[in-house]
Amino acid sequence: MYPAYMEESIRKVEATRERRLKETFPRITDKEKAVLLQKFHPDFVTEGMRELLVGPNKGEPTPNEMADVLEGNSRIDPDKINLDKVDYEVDVLVIGCGGAGASAALLAQENGANVLLITKLRLGDANTVGAQAGTQAADRANDSPAIHYLDTMGGGRFTNVPELVEALVKDAPSVIKWLETLGVNWDKDPDGSMHELSGGGASRLRLHSARDYTGLEEMRVLRDEVRNRCIDYLEFSPIVELVMDDKGQVAGAMLVNLETNELNLVKAKAVIMATGGAGRLHIQNFPTTNHYGATADGLVIAYRVGAELIFMDTMQYHPTGAAYPVQILGQLVTEKVRTLGGQLVNAEGEQFIMPLEPRDVVASANIRECKERGRGIVTSTGEVGVWLDSPMIDIMRSGGTIARELPAMVRQFSRFNIDITKEPMLVYPTLHYQNGGIKINPDGATTIPGLFAAGECEGGVHGQNRLIGNSTLDIFVFGRRAGRAAAQYAKEARLGTLTLDHVRRWQKELREAGLAELRPVSPMLLPNYARQPQDYLTDYAKQTLTAGQIKMA
Repeated sequence: MYPAYMEESIRKVEATRERRLKETFPRITDKEKAVLLQKFHPDFVTEGMRELLVGPNKGEPTPNEMADVLEGNSRIDPDKINLDKVDYEVDVLVIGCGGAGASAALLAQENGANVLLITKLRLGDANTVGAQAGTQAADRANDSPAIHYLDTMGGGRFTNVPELVEALVKDAPSVIKWLETLGVNWDKDPDGSMHELSGGGASRLRLHSARDYTGLEEMRVLRDEVRNRCIDYLEFSPIVELVMDDKGQVAGAMLVNLETNELNLVKAKAVIMATGGAGRLHIQNFPTTNHYGATADGLVIAYRVGAELIFMDTMQYHPTGAAYPVQILGQLVTEKVRTLGGQLVNAEGEQFIMPLEPRDVVASANIRECKERGRGIVTSTGEVGVWLDSPMIDIMRSGGTIARELPAMVRQFSRFNIDITKEPMLVYPTLHYQNGGIKINPDGATTIPGLFAAGECEGGVHGQNRLIGNSTLDIFVFGRRAGRAAAQYAKEARLGTLTLDHVRRWQKELREAGLAELRPVSPMLLPNYARQPQDYLTDYAKQTLTAGQIKMA
């Protein structure tokens, strides 16, 4: 239920609806876009970035919060680890069980590998389950992978790695069929054809969805398939360090059991990093849509063994995160609201941006409206936002469209007595996606032998800005490719003597750069929201793992 001062603004929104039904808001020009991004997008906030001081990407700009964990010290003391005691030995170790990790595990097994899947939290706890709008794939008569390619390159400001985008769009139709074969219930029209929508930056209808529970539905079938195929998995067992061999190959990983605090050593001929994003770093203090475990662990650990990163200076801020009520601050308000006809309007009820511009443009316009023009709505807790006029959907289409197409959104706001079929939602940009990540080739191989990456922890596919529906496509395309390639690699791999010398080299580099005492241990593992030093999460964030136990750093 909105307070009175916000209701006053809502009356202005309602008063402009009839006029806005006939209003066509012009697309932004390339010149206007460049100016808007430069002035208002968080990626261009100079004080929010600094150059890395160590590692293969030394000298490259990176968000401050990300740089801190990338430059962090290891959680293990390499001199206290017994590498002769191997707890698990497999062909392929998959780290992370969102859509990318599950897809990789399934394809690696199909290609003859003995697979172990590990996850920081529960099986399937990942950003994948929070994906709402859909998955892009060009499978209509008026569409093609070539058009999908051009849309994706344009959305990424033409900075994307072309070979990765080619793989993405070519595999897309087969991914949709594969998921349906596994049991995904795609939305269909009465004639049985796919019910597809458009999205910001897309020139065709190619967004396949399952209402606004798409990622949850996709993860449901993948999780079941992992179990049905009897793939071994460990829950509550995040990676804390990779293990190498004396030939420079990745040879496994050190895990920690979050329930017992014991370390486990996994020996593996190939490792697939599928640890997801970094939203819980709260870059530039933005709220986030990300799940609790999204703390950039995979990037930290891959970087420490020398894997190159790419596009680390660019994050995606979803234009529409919830700004009210504070209980759901930052939670995703799916772009599907805008694809169906929801409009962005300011406190005076005026449109200020075409709602289906690419996400970086819309997010920047929202920030401009609030911070420069002073036409946002300020809440009692100091948050600011603009209106996403969802009732326009039922007005333009037909009554019941919102309830049918957006049941998750209806339920999310109804918990706070807000009826989005009749009232707009207050929104503001929220940290949503990590555009950059570990550098890969089209098969998911990194610059380190034996190490593969898939999903949000890899970079290059989306360039400097991701389009709607390309993230869930990315995780399946490159999860499948990495799983297949890792299994083939494992058949030929011959491991040497296990070693943690890379940790010693890293610690030496930190000392020489004067950082050894200035950075936290990393990976973070769990975000620190505790307010008192004695609280579990605060203590845990300061701990360093040694053989079989945890000691305070």
